[in-house]
Amino acid sequence: MIKNDGDFGLPPYAAKNRDVVEQRLSDVSAGTGLQETLTIEWRTKPQVVQVIDMPVNSLYYNPGTHRIRAQRSYDPQLDRRLDEDPWSDDSQKYLQHLLQAEPSDPSKRDKDFDALKQSLADFKQNEPGLITREGILVNGNTRAAALRELGVENIRVAVLPDSCTWADINRVELSLQLRHDTRRPYSYINRLLTIDEQVESGRPLKEVARDFRIRESTAEQDLWVLACLRDLSDRSSAGDVHLRLLDFEDAQERLREVHRAFAKESKADAQKAELLKENRLAAIVMNFSKTDVRLIEADFRGRYLEHRLPDELKAAPAAPPARVIPGINRAVKAEVPQVAAARAFTDSVLRAKAVVRAKEKVPSAQLDAATSVFEAAHKAVEDALEPAGKDARVRKRKQAAPDRLNDACQDIEQCITDMVLASASRSLDEEALDEAVLKLKATLKKLAQATTQTIEVPGEGVEWLRDAVRQGQA
Repeated sequence: MIKNDGDFGLPPYAAKNRDVVEQRLSDVSAGTGLQETLTIEWRTKPQVVQVIDMPVNSLYYNPGTHRIRAQRSYDPQLDRRLDEDPWSDDSQKYLQHLLQAEPSDPSKRDKDFDALKQSLADFKQNEPGLITREGILVNGNTRAAALRELGVENIRVAVLPDSCTWADINRVELSLQLRHDTRRPYSYINRLLTIDEQVESGRPLKEVARDFRIRESTAEQDLWVLACLRDLSDRSSAGDVHLRLLDFEDAQERLREVHRAFAKESKADAQKAELLKENRLAAIVMNFSKTDVRLIEADFRGRYLEHRLPDELKAAPAAPPARVIPGINRAVKAEVPQVAAARAFTDSVLRAKAVVRAKEKVPSAQLDAATSVFEAAHKAVEDALEPAGKDARVRKRKQAAPDRLNDACQDIEQCITDMVLASASRSLDEEALDEAVLKLKATLKKLAQATTQTIEVPGEGVEWLRDAVRQGQA
């Protein structure tokens, strides 16, 4: 295999694996039976590669696989070891552990892995994996881990061309994992990291989005979310501990809703958009539900939360002075106090959660203090959500009747279009239409009567409705 800058090099038994692969490829080519092949995307074009059987225990897990990119940070020491010597027994065992682990909590075993293992036990291997000639698994890492647990000796694998580089390995793995028939897709955070990696490598976002079978706007949203998560991870640093990207694995829908709300608010008021973002991100860090997070708007802190916060969580740093951009002597507007206070609260929650997550890795006094801060913040937000929810329900009730009328108007406008089309083709059922209009008349009469009971000072629209009903009764 051709080496390039930044690759992981070759495993210890690369030459031995290469000899076995070449021999088995030769045996398959010389055979008279039906030969199995796999079609892959190879340097932007389809390529048919041969499938052979290989001893599963002789193969190496791919240290660069995107499947467990975020989960590698679960154990920082083993993560560093993986960078230093990816082919050592410790590194390969760590990769196997992560392939079997739950993406959001690598300390737990993944139920999807057990389901895959059971499927392999019941129905054998449906799709071949993919390796380099040196025995590095490009695709099928998880299947190899399951087969090893089952005690299966061999795994069916296709073999990449001899000229492959690590760049080829990454691209081929990505293309195979994004096929619709994949059994165990990338976790949320690993997908974000892969999109970002592809864009950083110089590929156009539109092209990356097409590979992931998503809209370009969705890819932009994913990059925005990843930038937020990296910022949150940096801000959570409390001594030697911090939150990892994988700690947000289960927050996909809530984070996407934050982006949508932020983008909408930004069009009207950038400051309110920042407040909304900080308020909602703090709630996500505290693991509030999607329904709760939706109740949090830009004014949440000032209107509901501020007076419920303990004093130690109210303190906010003084707004920093305006910064000057070097070279052009242009000042950047300082952060407004309200946003600074919201960020300070989020930072407190982030650091507290990082310490709570670390548990035995930090002194007990630090853990107790962080737990106290986190619980106090959680209770304050929980208490503030109650009146926020009541107000939201009131607003919803106020808007329910007008919204339904607007929907009815849209249906009537569509009805007009349908009538014109039906009339042109002479397919209009006039009797049925007449019956529907009479029903509309009766409904409007009920609506007019309801307005007399609920609206004391009618506007122009309600007055018209009442007059129309009175004239129809005359």
